[in-house]
Amino acid sequence: MVKRILLPTDGSDVAERAGEDAISMADVNGHDIIVLYVIDTSYLNSLPQKDLRDHLKEELRKEGNDAVEKFKIKLEESQCQGYCKNINLITLIKEGKPADVILKTADEEDVDLIIMGKSGKNGLEKLILGNTTERVVRGAKVPVHVVA
Repeated sequence: MVKRILLPTDGSDVAERAGEDAISMADVNGHDIIVLYVIDTSYLNSLPQKDLRDHLKEELRKEGNDAVEKFKIKLEESQCQGYCKNINLITLIKEGKPADVILKTADEEDVDLIIMGKSGKNGLEKLILGNTTERVVRGAKVPVHVVA
């Protein structure tokens, strides 16, 4: 029985569709849906200027805050339409390599299911299974529901 769902988001349309699936799969009996936004810091570390890295990281954190709050509001108001009162929506923002952070969070939060989009916002990834999604599917200890 699914009690805790991890829902990674990057603010893309496919991530929103994954959120719709999470709501439809969740029961009204007290399920947790953990909305996770990962700030991909792996490429920031290659930048030579610390002040530039810090500035970009702060901008990405703001983008992450906006994305998870927008996502949470959309799920609560638009998708749930008042039927999600017993569903606990938790939002997390973490830093690191997205697939690694998603897998680690799934373990730390003891989730039963991961629901995520097949690809992110990047142009080429929209055509194929995204690298992050593929790594999560291969490395997850729980089922992964991939939304196109």
